[in-house]
Amino acid sequence: MIHTSTHNQVLRLTLARAEKKNALNGEMYRTLSEQLLRAESDPDIHVVLFDAEGDSFCAGNDLSDFAAVASGAVEPQPQVRDFLHALAEGTKPYVAAVQGKAVGIGATLLLHCDLVYLAQDAQLSTPFVNLGLVPEAASSYLLPCRIGHARAFEMFAFGKSIDAATALSFGIANAVEPTHEVRETALAAAHALASRPIGALQATKKLMRDTQTLRAVMGKEIEVFSERLKSTEAMAALKAFAKRKQV
Repeated sequence: MIHTSTHNQVLRLTLARAEKKNALNGEMYRTLSEQLLRAESDPDIHVVLFDAEGDSFCAGNDLSDFAAVASGAVEPQPQVRDFLHALAEGTKPYVAAVQGKAVGIGATLLLHCDLVYLAQDAQLSTPFVNLGLVPEAASSYLLPCRIGHARAFEMFAFGKSIDAATALSFGIANAVEPTHEVRETALAAAHALASRPIGALQATKKLMRDTQTLRAVMGKEIEVFSERLKSTEAMAALKAFAKRKQV
């Protein structure tokens, strides 16, 4: 579930599936993509804020959805692709408040945000290879650009978490805040952004991002990801994950 609210020209998108660590499912992807498109078309929305309920920002994609696609039980979800394209094409500023775990898409989403505030307990990880998969959301391009090839490959290959202080030193975040203050700090920043000239903000963001490149990288990632999802490595990893959940 995604809770949405708009106040003072800030669209707030709150991940609200705390019992599942805010793992994203198809309906959540659909709502997120619809809301990002709404933000682009609505002149009264100047800034989008991503935050989350519970003790984790986002545990990544709901792996039961991956397993269903890998087994052939369902077709790949177009709403995931729609959300990724909306991220790539967004021109309004994006702000994020992150507490606890940010895994997979929960971490790669941050590479599309213009301001990122991490709680002191934040842990970011990109465990795609551990699942027999590959990076998504243009992170195979954006993460090396942000933190360098060696650090990015290490995060992808080993899937180890980095803490908030490390993410800040790598340039992934703007600040680390006390956990109980991070959402309010991000909201205040979003409101401050919303008071700036929106045309100048959008023009600046467009200059700083190459949408065509992001879409091209996403297209290749989706192609390889889909192939990998049906590989024996991925199916074995997903089965092992399902067994751990049953214990």
